[in-house]
Amino acid sequence: MKSLKFFTLIVCLSSVSVTTSLCAEVFEVGQKNKAFTQKALVIKVGDTVSFKNEDAFFHNVFSLSDAKLFDLGSYPQGVARDVTFDAPGEVEVECAVHPDMTMTITVQ
Repeated sequence: MKSLKFFTLIVCLSSVSVTTSLCAEVFEVGQKNKAFTQKALVIKVGDTVSFKNEDAFFHNVFSLSDAKLFDLGSYPQGVARDVTFDAPGEVEVECAVHPDMTMTITVQ
């Protein structure tokens, strides 16, 4: 077991592309009561954020930030859509349906 942990550590430290696939994390951000469940999130390059709609109406999550441009389109309650962040920077996230819904993701 010790040798497996050591091997995994070496693989994660030795290659950026391997690091992205083996060491990346998934974070969940809900949309509830016309707000994101987190106002700010700090993640690493290669991590994924899953945006889950917990409201009984549609949301449309998007970002026009230089660090990550995306538009998840409108989707209903119970549906989650994922975004993988592949470059460092500050990402301002908004909802096209509810303009007061904003959050910031810092990608390190």
